[in-house]
Amino acid sequence: MLSLSLAPLVPIPVLWALGGLAAILAVVAFLARGPVALLRVLVLALVLLALANPSLVQEEREPVKDIVAVVVDRSGSQGLGDRPAMTEKVKAELQRRLGTLTEIEPRFVEVPEAGGDEGTRLFTALSSALADVPPDRLAGVVMLTDGVVHDIPASLAAASFKAPLHVLVTGRPDERDRQIRLIEAPRFGIVGRDQTIRAEVMERGGTGSAVVTVRRDGEEVVRQSVRTGQPFNLTLRVEHGGPNVVEIEAEALPGELTTANNRAVLPIEGIREKLRVLLVSGEPHAGERTWRNLLKSDANVDLVHFTILRPPEKQDGTPISELSLIAFPTRELFQQKIKDFDLIVFDRYANQSVLPSSYFDNIVRYVREGGALLIAAGPEFASAASLARTRLAAILPGEPNGRVVERAYKAALTNSGQRHPVTRDLPGSEASPPAWGDWLRLIGAEVRPGVTPILSGADSLPLLALSREEKGRVALLLSDHAWLWARGYEGGGPHLDLLRRLGHWLMKEPALEEEALRAATTGHGREVRVERQTMGDTAEPVTVTAPSGKTRTLTLNPDKPGLFAAAFKAEELGLHTLRSGNLVAFVSVGPANPRELVDVFSDTERLRPLAEATGGSVRRLAEAGGGIAIPRLQLTRSGRLSGSDWIGFRPSDSAVVRGVSVYPLGLGLAALAALAAAVLAMWLAEGRRGRV
Repeated sequence: MLSLSLAPLVPIPVLWALGGLAAILAVVAFLARGPVALLRVLVLALVLLALANPSLVQEEREPVKDIVAVVVDRSGSQGLGDRPAMTEKVKAELQRRLGTLTEIEPRFVEVPEAGGDEGTRLFTALSSALADVPPDRLAGVVMLTDGVVHDIPASLAAASFKAPLHVLVTGRPDERDRQIRLIEAPRFGIVGRDQTIRAEVMERGGTGSAVVTVRRDGEEVVRQSVRTGQPFNLTLRVEHGGPNVVEIEAEALPGELTTANNRAVLPIEGIREKLRVLLVSGEPHAGERTWRNLLKSDANVDLVHFTILRPPEKQDGTPISELSLIAFPTRELFQQKIKDFDLIVFDRYANQSVLPSSYFDNIVRYVREGGALLIAAGPEFASAASLARTRLAAILPGEPNGRVVERAYKAALTNSGQRHPVTRDLPGSEASPPAWGDWLRLIGAEVRPGVTPILSGADSLPLLALSREEKGRVALLLSDHAWLWARGYEGGGPHLDLLRRLGHWLMKEPALEEEALRAATTGHGREVRVERQTMGDTAEPVTVTAPSGKTRTLTLNPDKPGLFAAAFKAEELGLHTLRSGNLVAFVSVGPANPRELVDVFSDTERLRPLAEATGGSVRRLAEAGGGIAIPRLQLTRSGRLSGSDWIGFRPSDSAVVRGVSVYPLGLGLAALAALAAAVLAMWLAEGRRGRV
């Protein structure tokens, strides 16, 4: 390829100025001397041409293939229905047909779902894939997608390419789907109070009504039929502190795209407005204030404390107005307001007929209906005035055997205690013997069948035993010497950890459940850590159900006594359900409601304005009979780039320059000879005219 190139020896403005000056001089010379002045014009023109430094450039070019980019959408919504099979079939056919176009180099770009909640970003991936391609080499772009794209440029000017865009849309026009949308979803609630959730079942191609099932912590609580497309209210009680996992699920439509969006999960964090604790102390002792100080140190605890100093047998006729003691409001506390308390603590309380038998019946009923009871026993527990000789005996974890051990011993974790969340990992328990101070008294007792102590004392006698009574819980601490740890006796011990955990277990803190399944993201991409707390020797495998319905079985490995764990990498974003036996847990990987599952229907209109602006087209691949219509591919230099059954690409005739030869015209001996000849001709002509 031959072309003319200029490389001026002086700046362009100077060259133009000299050209203008030469033109003026040429006009003046012509007016003054007539046609003979044309030789002067020729000399000036040769000088200007030399300054312009013209060259002949010969390029050796090799034609190169044009690029056609095929963007394959692999996002979450592309995995619904028959879209994956349709995508694979069309991709394979495009590879075959593009291979027959010898002037085309196909470049396939696989686009997975973006991280976080960014959705499908085909244009971002296309821009990155074509970063090394000159714009004029791009003959066209084909997008194989369901049309749900979240980074569509606002206009053709904002797009990173100018080539024709052809969109091949997967999916079918008669798609059906149903999903749950949360309208009002409280994140926090006060324990014991009702919370209202407002939701809506949305559908396309449905029946107009749906059965909604509501579960709380995996247990079904409500099942009702609702109208689709209309908001409805659900009223649920917050049962306990910590996460109360509410699951709302709409029944599936026959043949719907996905059931992953038929369910919405809402964790409601249960907050106790005030923990109301009733502490009843019997005979005053050195450790009495340990319980009071522990409970009063928590601003969230509303403590009601009574100490029984005046039993009925000590009535001496002193006028009430002269007594400094107040009457024990037994009827108000144990009959009228007993259900207002979250925990009742008897600290070295002896049955001195202050409480009638009917009140102990009330306490038993209170526990069985969900209350909590803690007995901190002293020597009185082994006497005739023991609470074990009242109607509380029906719910106590053990009964005294009459023995009181009064010698130094170290509290120790039993085998069950090493697994139980209340006592596992107590500071100092890792040593043998435990690295904490001695206790000096222990009340002998026999635990009930099915109750296993978690702490033992002297002669391996039980020290702390826990039991469940229907909906409630009971703890029996068989010593009144926990205060020795609080006072630092012989180095003290973890009294705060032990007593706080004990109180939280009694009030059903989820983190201290003996049998629990928990899952949480670790913060490293999509990695999920699964923990199974159990009192057993082994843990059942965990079944993990992904948002798409795919399942996998996870084998747990021992992590600590009573704690089994494992980790897995989630392949999908969204809510994953984990089940182990009758336990269920949920973990949300990425956003709780991913964009890919909010809008799942294939769409031919979102990309149409941009595609038509480039001269391209948008078409659905699915045919009415269930087949797939793949358009023909061809190169075209005309203005039209698509038809009813074909799509076209615009060739660019691009080439790679392999070599360049430059031949200067204004330099060298030839140019000098031409200039000398012109000057000589001008001198001869001017001299002859002068002689005439």
